[in-house]
Amino acid sequence: MNDFSLELKNKISEAENIVIFSHVSPDGDTLGSNLALSIMIEKFFNKKADSVIVGALPNIYTFLPQSNKFIDVQSLDKNKVYDLAIAVDVASKDRLVYGTNIFDNAKYKVNIDHHKTNVGYGDLNIIDGDAACVGIILYKIFKDWEFEIPKDVARCIYTSLLTDTGGFKYENTTPETFMLAADLVRLGVSPTYEFRACYETKPQSMVQFQAYVVSNTVFYNNGKIAFSKITRSDMSKFNATDDFTEGIVEVLRTSKNVEVAAILKETKEGFTKISLRSKTLDLIPIVVDFGGGGHTFAAGCTIKKPIAIAYDKLLKRIQSELE
Repeated sequence: MNDFSLELKNKISEAENIVIFSHVSPDGDTLGSNLALSIMIEKFFNKKADSVIVGALPNIYTFLPQSNKFIDVQSLDKNKVYDLAIAVDVASKDRLVYGTNIFDNAKYKVNIDHHKTNVGYGDLNIIDGDAACVGIILYKIFKDWEFEIPKDVARCIYTSLLTDTGGFKYENTTPETFMLAADLVRLGVSPTYEFRACYETKPQSMVQFQAYVVSNTVFYNNGKIAFSKITRSDMSKFNATDDFTEGIVEVLRTSKNVEVAAILKETKEGFTKISLRSKTLDLIPIVVDFGGGGHTFAAGCTIKKPIAIAYDKLLKRIQSELE
């Protein structure tokens, strides 16, 4: 058993109370990984781990096994000191939002992630920047522990893998990715069901909202840059929740000439949340300039400026990178 796996196992065994955090605006990786770890702790360590998210669970992920375990971080006792706090798929602590202080106050902190920009903010940092998703890291840990992986956990890990590889089409799809997928299918996962649950169960209003956002895309630099912005008014018009924006930026990137695609969303605070995707351009230098992070071809940041100002700043920065 490697040192990281052993240390994590020992800390779980010693802890009386445990909390697992997902990042704000949760996706399939952070949610699937959170539940996979929580279920394993309950089954093999006979302990309850609080699975924590920021806000409500996106409707699209209610299909996940035991998704009713999720707790809104704002409902937690802010003064409670956990023996063990674990962050999964959280590239930087600010993505814990209201949970940052609770994480910091824990007696022991674990950071499990696959973002190369992660600076290692835990007491134990299990970071593999080459892993397609955190689900892969957890799968290896569970195998290292020599625990039998239940079907519910296999489904959670598969969701992590499926969504963070974009349905096995992103650059992080490797032979290891397919080998893991095959193992999970052998454990009872249905690829058809999981794909439909993740990608083919959108409510009508979400489909209409996404079509509206795509139709308002503006192209720059002879079609190499695709920008679309979402205001609070747009969100209200379609009664859209935050998860309605998931996947739109990938649609913009499908345009033949597009090199960089961006979705800029106005936040309740009047700031601008940005999701970026590219085909060959390294996005890390761009988002780091704005305090963000992520992966080479999929990254994001928040610019604490009104959307019109953020739009111009980001466009100029991308144009300078392409020149």
